[in-house]
Amino acid sequence: MPHPTRRTLLTAAAAAAVTGAAAPAALASPATDARTDARTEERLRRIVRRMSLEEKVGQLFVTRVYGHSATSPDQADADANLREFGVRTAAELVERYHVGGIIYFSWAHNTRDPHQIAGLSDGIQAAALASRTPVPVLISTDQEHGIVCRVGRPATLLPGAMALGAGGSPADTRKAARIAGAELAALGIRQNYAPVADVNVNPANPVIGIRSFGSDPGAVSELVTAQIRGYQGAGVAATAKHFPGHGDTAVDSHYGLPVITHTREQWAELDAPPFRAAIAAGIDAIMTAHLVVPALDPSEDPATLSRPILTGVLREQLGYDGVVVTDALDMQGVRTKYGDDRVPVLALKAGVDQLLNPPKLDLAWNAVLGAVRGGELTEERIDESVLRILRLKARRGLFSAPYTSREEVAGTVGAARHLAEADRIAERTTTLLVDEGGLLPLSPVSHGRVLVVGADPVSPSGTTGPPTATLGGALRELGFTATVLSTGISPTAARIDEAVAAAEGQDVVVVGTYNLSAASPQRTLVARLVATGVPVVTVAIRNPYDVAHVTGQRATLAAYSWTDVELRAAVRVMAGLAEPRGRLPVPVRSAEDPSVTLYPVGYGLSYA
Repeated sequence: MPHPTRRTLLTAAAAAAVTGAAAPAALASPATDARTDARTEERLRRIVRRMSLEEKVGQLFVTRVYGHSATSPDQADADANLREFGVRTAAELVERYHVGGIIYFSWAHNTRDPHQIAGLSDGIQAAALASRTPVPVLISTDQEHGIVCRVGRPATLLPGAMALGAGGSPADTRKAARIAGAELAALGIRQNYAPVADVNVNPANPVIGIRSFGSDPGAVSELVTAQIRGYQGAGVAATAKHFPGHGDTAVDSHYGLPVITHTREQWAELDAPPFRAAIAAGIDAIMTAHLVVPALDPSEDPATLSRPILTGVLREQLGYDGVVVTDALDMQGVRTKYGDDRVPVLALKAGVDQLLNPPKLDLAWNAVLGAVRGGELTEERIDESVLRILRLKARRGLFSAPYTSREEVAGTVGAARHLAEADRIAERTTTLLVDEGGLLPLSPVSHGRVLVVGADPVSPSGTTGPPTATLGGALRELGFTATVLSTGISPTAARIDEAVAAAEGQDVVVVGTYNLSAASPQRTLVARLVATGVPVVTVAIRNPYDVAHVTGQRATLAAYSWTDVELRAAVRVMAGLAEPRGRLPVPVRSAEDPSVTLYPVGYGLSYA
């Protein structure tokens, strides 16, 4: 493994293969996909010509791997790697399959702490650059922020997409992505599967929701553009997802195959604009969606496997020639119609470049290899995708600086300036929807005794506290006496009775609501607490649509996520230390009559 402070290539031969006599910085500038200069383009083509077919096929795959170290994982992780890949370590996986990318997950034990993550990244790069044809690995993760976060504290956690949509500030949105990108780059993670470019127009959407910037295509386009510039300005490849648009579905593609019923005209007006904007902004990668859009392809193939959608629409109609990456191939949506051996081959035939996280790497790798050897795929077709992938790696500086630096990790990840900026941005996203009788802001003098109850969903990063504890702790820091009682997502009658009893003698009850529906027992909890006569403040810790399912509360805030940064900001707004500046980026319609809009896009109260 290289010395942890080195940020140059391991071997001079590898550097010469791409940079020649040119300065390494030449590779980091986005400049013949129109952004790669002619000399670099030719050097990348020479690398492709030197590759064996097995190496080329390997470059197409982005896979998970278990363990905190590239060479010495814990025994349980080594065993998991043996079961799934036939190798013990990440280094052995790179050597055997020549994979072009690796995706980090917290559940795969890749993300314990910043220096461990950086060391894992360096170990993976060392293995790749020691191979016959040294090509750095593109390490990626899902760090959308908000409810999708793989790298937790002490890294800076930032507001998610819908919160940023409520803030409505392209400058804040770009700044958040710049911070996130700088921290990812310091860890050796050079591709982020963000921003979400889906326009969320379905309140019942179970998979996108607050991961979207909102329901207005123009506003979403503007913020998608801002995030692309933030991430890529920090040296990290941005990935707009999920093409051709996942915002109007009631089915989660992790577990089923959604069907989008938009006409082609509706798609062009509603779903396409953020992707057009992403392409115009120079997006490095676009991720496919595992869903059916009959108006774009009547075959009923998922978009990930659809040549009419990926080649006909994305490449030819929209003019995109960057990297196309599949959504994860272990999701049920892409496995419904075809077997795991056919999916990667059909995706490549459709126009995909990167094959993300197949359930069985060996099966998928050999299926693609066999398709080329059998003539179903040409080697020239494989070369096209490999070249796109190498261009992306060159633009993000991986050929010139693949390694991390201990100093950069220490000075960047979770830096005080980043944490302070995250707090400021979060304060500008909190939305005040209800304030009957001017209850807010609360004062420790007149509302000193506060009961906090509500749902406690699992933290997306595993490193932030339960929401009720976070709300209670933030209130205590501001001088309130806060009692915390977790009532859960589906509170029992006994737990509701306990909460009602605990409300006696309190000045205010704060209830964290989570994904309310007509049948949710959380509605009963709120109603019973309202009936006590103690003022009730609800905080929607995920969907702002919750406000349509409760009545009688004196105040409602939308926090758009249950991460610490957003909940603590909501408490500062609740206590009057920050103004409620957020405005709804989606409409909230009546639970009884969806044709009635209770709170339109742009709605939000102010204290002034």
